Amino acid sequence: MSPALCVFIRTNCDDSALRLCEELHSLSRNKLIIREVKEGFGNQTNLCRNRGLNPRPSAQKSDTLPLDHQVTYLQIESVPATGYFYHTCWTNSNPSFLPALCLPPVDSAAIDSAGCIPHDILEGLKQLDLFGQQVPVEYGGLGLTVTEFARLSEALASDPSIFLLLAAHQLLGLQSLLIAGTEEQKYRYLPRLANGDWVAALCLSEIESGSDLTAIKTQATLSEDGDTWVINGSKNWVTNGSIANLYIVFAKTKMEDHKGQIYDRTTAFLVEREFEGVSCGQPDDKLGIRGTSTCEVFFKQTPVPLKNVLGEVNSGFNLALDILNGSRYGMGGLLTEVLKKFIGWATEHVVNRNQLGKTLKDYELIQEKLAKVTSDTYALESMTYLLTAMLDTYEDSDCTVEAAMLKVFGTETCWNGINDCLQLLGGQGFLKNYPYERLLRDMRITMLYDGANDALRVFIAFKERGQHTTPASSVPGLQHLGPLLNEKVKGMRNPLNNPGIVFKTLWKRRNLDKDHPTLNLGLCNNLHPALEVPSKLLEYCVLKLQYASEMVLTRHGSEVGEHQMELSRLADIAIDVFAMTAVLGRASRSYCIGLQNGSDEMLIASVFCHDAYERVKVHIKNLENAPFGSNHVNYRTIASKVFKNKGYFLAHPLARNL
Repeated sequence: MSPALCVFIRTNCDDSALRLCEELHSLSRNKLIIREVKEGFGNQTNLCRNRGLNPRPSAQKSDTLPLDHQVTYLQIESVPATGYFYHTCWTNSNPSFLPALCLPPVDSAAIDSAGCIPHDILEGLKQLDLFGQQVPVEYGGLGLTVTEFARLSEALASDPSIFLLLAAHQLLGLQSLLIAGTEEQKYRYLPRLANGDWVAALCLSEIESGSDLTAIKTQATLSEDGDTWVINGSKNWVTNGSIANLYIVFAKTKMEDHKGQIYDRTTAFLVEREFEGVSCGQPDDKLGIRGTSTCEVFFKQTPVPLKNVLGEVNSGFNLALDILNGSRYGMGGLLTEVLKKFIGWATEHVVNRNQLGKTLKDYELIQEKLAKVTSDTYALESMTYLLTAMLDTYEDSDCTVEAAMLKVFGTETCWNGINDCLQLLGGQGFLKNYPYERLLRDMRITMLYDGANDALRVFIAFKERGQHTTPASSVPGLQHLGPLLNEKVKGMRNPLNNPGIVFKTLWKRRNLDKDHPTLNLGLCNNLHPALEVPSKLLEYCVLKLQYASEMVLTRHGSEVGEHQMELSRLADIAIDVFAMTAVLGRASRSYCIGLQNGSDEMLIASVFCHDAYERVKVHIKNLENAPFGSNHVNYRTIASKVFKNKGYFLAHPLARNL
């Protein structure tokens, strides 16, 4: 069943709005659903503020507003002062036609100060069906694709607290139901979660476990009659904790093997707020995203019926990994939009600010900062939509590594970009009466959320690729590479017993060792000819990644997982390879189809690839010199002394040896 066109209007729309709806109803072949929004967000007068398109009477043709496509969603609002209309729509057949969602102005400073999102805003989110963005239509959701969800995330970036509330509800909460829920569980819970009557929360982290899912202490034991599981324990840092109606709780359960030995395993449970023994602690007083509810949730002798086990008993560990791995793509739209905001603010400031007889925009250091932030933002945006396209295109695609790369690159790019823009804003960037410091605080959590970036770097370098790797996936983890190179690695680690393998390998490496790999991958054949130079830089980085991976495996063998400084550098190379692939593919497409500013995209892609190439060369040199020719051993030595002395241990420079 093709989606119908859905139009939201306010009760105070004038006659021109209703006439436009009638015209759209005709153009859309009578597939129009009109929903009345009685209050909207925060009782704002206007639902839209110059965020979408402005279709004038002369622009109502289908080539401007492609209603012959399968339009999933459309929002219209009149602005009485002008009579103009703003709209949003996205389509299944044309996902590139995605103008920004028209959201009303939200008082983010008030949300930050109060530490909660007002009830009327939550009601507005419900009226826009934003609690069920990726819930299939048959369960009452919008059924958006991953690409559509990412595009919508950009609009929700107007307030990161609102974004995180919805992201935690969907990507962490109800996503677990979509992954492992039975049909009965889905029909029981998803409609209420999709319409916003219920909110979901993931209960996974504990104060002692951190990133180690096997270290959780919450216990679930089967009752004597075998009809109920009883949960005891607590979960920390639960996003949406105090407002959630459904908790996805991971607890330790006992498993007995065929020898009668007992092991601890993990099982997931669907726990309703109304179940006995469920309670919430005081809201956490956070640095940022203060509007979201984050608290500790307690379970004391909480009975859970057998039908509320999510997935199989004792299979919760893999389900938790699937949830976390599958949620990281959702952050790209938010990070991209926040960076665009800061670029706009910084640009306005440096264009209008005079210093020493010149405007700030005329200084080279200012130009360098803005150019780098812009090229990095372009790369982040390109990676986001390459990843979403992969997830939408390939069935059962394994994009967990690419999603982790996007998360690491995106969060650090956003943090560094905000820092550079604050530097350009000068003293103005240090004042609380501007939104800069609030967004800076809000973005700090992103480098910890859904897995700390340091842990994800090890995951990226070491991850074993699954059987559903997509054609676009280009970076195998060392766990996958190891078996392929098993004989070569063994031979290189025992050169006296395997002179033939050693000689053959060294002969193949001779150009790589000299930093002159043979560039024979032919990547330039798939791009516009003007991108030949950056495509060669990408080839170089791909070949050097292979070279570095073999080198690290040969050096450490099966103990490679213990050498995380080297794994981190391998991960950074892989991330840059993925980013270069994304920007070159996007720039070539934009130029070839004649998009506006396509030639500028070609330049930005070339600049980014050159910067990435320089970073890769530094990482390769570091890996070649490791561990003794680099600082890796020295870092470990200094850190051990810090641990031993429980902090900074060196004498003050004014101290005397009496």
